[in-house]
Amino acid sequence: MESVRKLKRESLYVLTIAIGLPISAYISEWPVNIWCIGLFVYLFRKAERKERVEMLVVLSFATPMELFFSEIWLIYEYQREIMPLYVPVGHWFLFDLGRRIATRLPDGRKVSAWMIFPFIPLTIWMAFTGVDTSGIILLIIMYSFVKWGPAPMLYSVMGWLALAMELWGTWLGTWTWDNNVPWTGFTAWNPPLLCGAFYAFGDMLVNITTSKLEVHRNR
Repeated sequence: MESVRKLKRESLYVLTIAIGLPISAYISEWPVNIWCIGLFVYLFRKAERKERVEMLVVLSFATPMELFFSEIWLIYEYQREIMPLYVPVGHWFLFDLGRRIATRLPDGRKVSAWMIFPFIPLTIWMAFTGVDTSGIILLIIMYSFVKWGPAPMLYSVMGWLALAMELWGTWLGTWTWDNNVPWTGFTAWNPPLLCGAFYAFGDMLVNITTSKLEVHRNR
């Protein structure tokens, strides 16, 4: 892991996702499982207490949510039918990547809102044509997070990061979103244009939970 220190954390995350997903899709999940879990453990050991808490909180939310969405609600399905082991720790990589990018951008809810503005016309068009009628709901959810959530810039950044990763993963066939959203009358694109709303929801839970744990610890 000595070479890991020479890479910026952001580059490491991007390379892990960019290279790991095609290996998982075309060769085997196991090399990706081993690398991602090993990287997570390495970063956990190097992290300070607060970041360790965040890492564990991400896992505690990402694992059951992924299993619920893919195994119970069935809004998407993984290539080999069961969630790969690298997925929960992968949520930490994407969360930390988004946060690091967000800290380098201008702060403020107005700026964050403008970042998700480009989603609006395409979401409306997809809903009108029936390609993705669920997009309107996801757009409202995403806007609500940006408007009232504790980390608006993070949610806006995640909207774009999640879409990029989802486009890569679905193009490779690593997972596939159902065009008809179960339990609803909605349709969805593969992937949904505003799939980042799911990630923003998870990130908001992490933000709130970590803050509450820190307050409880400092009492």
